Amino acid sequence: MNLQQIVDDTWNTLADQRGCGTLATYIPALAEVDPNKFAIALATPDGAVHCAGDADEPFSIQSISKVFVLAQALERQGPALWDAVGREPSGDPFNSIVQLEREKGIPRNPFINSGAIVTTDRFIDDRGPEDAVTDLLQRLRRMARDDAVTIDERVARSESDAGARNRSLAFFIADFGRLLNPVEEVLSVYFRQCAFAMSCRQLAETSLFLASDGTDPVSGQVMCDPIRARRINALMLLCGHYDNSGQFAFEVGFPGKSGVGGGILASIPGKAAIAVWSPGLNRSGTSMLGAMALGRIARQTGWSVFSGESMRH
Repeated sequence: MNLQQIVDDTWNTLADQRGCGTLATYIPALAEVDPNKFAIALATPDGAVHCAGDADEPFSIQSISKVFVLAQALERQGPALWDAVGREPSGDPFNSIVQLEREKGIPRNPFINSGAIVTTDRFIDDRGPEDAVTDLLQRLRRMARDDAVTIDERVARSESDAGARNRSLAFFIADFGRLLNPVEEVLSVYFRQCAFAMSCRQLAETSLFLASDGTDPVSGQVMCDPIRARRINALMLLCGHYDNSGQFAFEVGFPGKSGVGGGILASIPGKAAIAVWSPGLNRSGTSMLGAMALGRIARQTGWSVFSGESMRH
């Protein structure tokens, strides 16, 4: 199978649709991104990375960061994490507060904002917020094999300035006694993790552990144990695109996690990690063109996790 040709064909076929969707204007820094950007990177366990378009241009990974924080929170907390956050699809928008009141401050899953705030709190654990951010940044640099991975401080400030809803969620959770650390310390980490700037190439390489039972097959760096990697993939499939998760699974068939910066991370266990980026979003906050690209790659490779070939890995 010629993966570079598949990546090139996908980019070329969809390039005329660049600019479709709507930018995430509620975060001022994201509203200024060029809507015509479009990138694909596909990384395989043998160390090859197949790229097209703007694959080496950093962008704000936003909620894709929740995958990495979840992996590390599970390593620190173990199964106790699931006492604080659920594992079910929400069916509501990513920043909804409705279920929190009904379910006594326990978020439905780790990928909606309320659940990610709790997961970030458990990732911080008994450390200070600065130590937690440094730990995550260093780990992502090692997994990406690139020290250029950084935090876009301007985006982080923009996140904080526009963060009234996330503060409301955090204080609501804290009111039920569900946070271990002060709200503003948790949010200081949360806003910065969402402001990580990574290219599709870096993101695909960093995410190979998801396709390889928790360990980067190139460097041998362990991100999490095999069972947890499989469970993260399951959660990505069920909850990775908020109230659009079912449609994404139906059309693409990859575990995936979207971010309102226009990126999508996809994992195909035993096969590859794929990162796509196009800033225009659908109504649920998933990159419109990025989802089209992943759907096309799924059809051309036959790599859906529901296919017999993929399920044998």
